[in-house]
Amino acid sequence: MAVRAIRGATQLEEDVRDHMLERVAEMVTDVMTANGLEVDDFISVVFTATSDLVSEFPAYAARRLGFGEVPLLCARELEIEGSMPRVVRMMAHVETDRPRADITHVYLHGAAALRSDLTRVRSLPDGDA
Repeated sequence: MAVRAIRGATQLEEDVRDHMLERVAEMVTDVMTANGLEVDDFISVVFTATSDLVSEFPAYAARRLGFGEVPLLCARELEIEGSMPRVVRMMAHVETDRPRADITHVYLHGAAALRSDLTRVRSLPDGDA
């Protein structure tokens, strides 16, 4: 079984704790679904957040999804002039049989613009945007 790194990012509308937990949980869950993963497949996850996000640790959302025994780390994203605000990123290290070319990186909401070369559009139910 190979070790692979999977990236993800999401943008929040505002820095509100419940919104942070919802968006990060959505990102982690989408990474799992898109790559056929379970919690036990994760080796570790590093989360970064832009400096305008202070309402909650992104890792807490993963812990609530059952990641209690997976090493998680939160860090501050670099403050580069003109960079996208209110973004949480993740770098997950997983064990998987998938070839590197078949790994799906997940960029949600406004963060999809960060890596259009990696973003695979996810279909939404009618009425959702």
